[in-house]
Amino acid sequence: MAQLYYKYGTMNSGKTIEILKVAHNYEEQGKPIVIMTSALDTRDGIGVISSRIGMRRAAIPISKETDIIGLVGRLPEKPYCVLIDECQFLSKQNVYDFARLVDEYDIPVMAFGLKNDFQNELFEGSKHLLLLADKIEEIKTICQFCSKKATMVLRTENGNPIYHGQQIQIGGNETYIPVCRRHYFHPNLSNQSA
Repeated sequence: MAQLYYKYGTMNSGKTIEILKVAHNYEEQGKPIVIMTSALDTRDGIGVISSRIGMRRAAIPISKETDIIGLVGRLPEKPYCVLIDECQFLSKQNVYDFARLVDEYDIPVMAFGLKNDFQNELFEGSKHLLLLADKIEEIKTICQFCSKKATMVLRTENGNPIYHGQQIQIGGNETYIPVCRRHYFHPNLSNQSA
C-alpha cells in the first residue's frame, strides 16, 4: 500500500543525496520513477536537482499551477515512486494532489525538503506535508558552530545573521547555515563556549 513520506532536514543534511540514492535503487531494479523539484529553485537551472557534493540529475520542474495528477497520468508508464526535492516550496494544492496520487493511484510519494524557514516559520509545503504525510522522518545534521543537532536554518548576508525579510530567497552555503537553537539566536558564540 502506497504512502506519502515527508523527509525533512536543515541545509546540508543530505536530502538530495537521499533522493538520488532512492532513485538509483528503484532504477537498478528496472522500476521507473519520477523525480520532481520546485521551479523556484534555479541555482543550477530550472528542473535540475544537485547535491553539494556535485551529483546532479534532471527533474520535472513544478510550480503552484502544475497539474500533478494530469502530469503523472500522461507519463508513458505508471511510476513505482514519485520523488520530490525542495518540497517546502510546494503549494497546499500540490501537496493535496500528491496525497491523491498515493490514495487514488497507489503511487508512493517521497517528498524531501526543509521544514522551517530562516525566521523559524513553516513553509506552505512543509505545513501541509506535516498535516497529510503518512510517515515523517527527520534527516539529521549537526550545527555549524557546535556538535548539537541542527534544527534551524540561519540566513546570513555579508557574514551577518538576518532574521527578517522575504521567506523565499534561493541560496546555498553562501546564504544559509544549519544551526542548533542556541546558535540560531547567538551565532557569534565560539566553539569553545558551546
